[in-house]
Amino acid sequence: MRFGLFGTGPWAHQAHAPALAAHEGVEFTGVWGRNPEKAAALAEEFGAKPYAEIDALIADVDAIAVALPPDVQADIALRAARAGKHLLLDKPVAFTAAAAEEVVAAAAEHNVASVVFFTRRFMPQIQEFVERARATGGWLEARIDHLGSIFVPGNPFGESAWRKESGGLWDVGPHAVALVLPVLGPVTEVTALAGTRDMTHILLRHAEGAVSTLTLSLDAPAKLEREDAALFGESGVATVPPVQWRPVEAFGRALDALIGAADGGPASPLDVRFGADVVKILAAAAESISDGRTVAL
Repeated sequence: MRFGLFGTGPWAHQAHAPALAAHEGVEFTGVWGRNPEKAAALAEEFGAKPYAEIDALIADVDAIAVALPPDVQADIALRAARAGKHLLLDKPVAFTAAAAEEVVAAAAEHNVASVVFFTRRFMPQIQEFVERARATGGWLEARIDHLGSIFVPGNPFGESAWRKESGGLWDVGPHAVALVLPVLGPVTEVTALAGTRDMTHILLRHAEGAVSTLTLSLDAPAKLEREDAALFGESGVATVPPVQWRPVEAFGRALDALIGAADGGPASPLDVRFGADVVKILAAAAESISDGRTVAL
């Protein structure tokens, strides 16, 4: 499958480009970036061709992978889907539910396969945990703390303008929602509060009655950094296992899922429809923070 990569930042270097270059089922065709010099350098490093125009790269490939800010990604994904190209998108799909739904509609209309790269969901230990938890059932609540401290010297993600503006809600929030949604089911109500240092607290009420509590930040004090997640219910406590951060390995599995779906296999449970559901929840949290009320979905 011929792939074009959109984006040249640290995530493209750490995950997308090396995984595309290493995958046996991929022809890494080209790179487009907002900075042409960076696009040329990344393309040269991984044996691809730099492209000056978005639509030219879309025209030359079967699928796209995107490592760009959500609002930029949504526009490119829409153009690619309308051209019949398969989509491997980063999370979140977009910053608004409307933009995400537009991508969903275009993918459906043009029979486009899609995967959204919720990194740890593509690690076997996490996928096995999700499957066991779904089979167990009887969960009453989930608690997830995802606190990072990226705005420090030497952290490449701390230079990201969209992360500085949108914070943990939109960067690590998708990971938290993507973990609880398949286990506890659809969300019907969202309440959120913002504290100091980008600390965001979210309550999700799920359709079957369970409640999730999410604590998110990208600007936590270094001593408070943590990634803890657990489910609580009739069978006791189930703690989400820690996994090593292996983005290239995870992206390789995302590529497997997309290629399989495009070849007539089952659609990925982490497709753009799921990605849009996550965006809808996060947008409701932002709305709740803004006007101080619970948002019904």
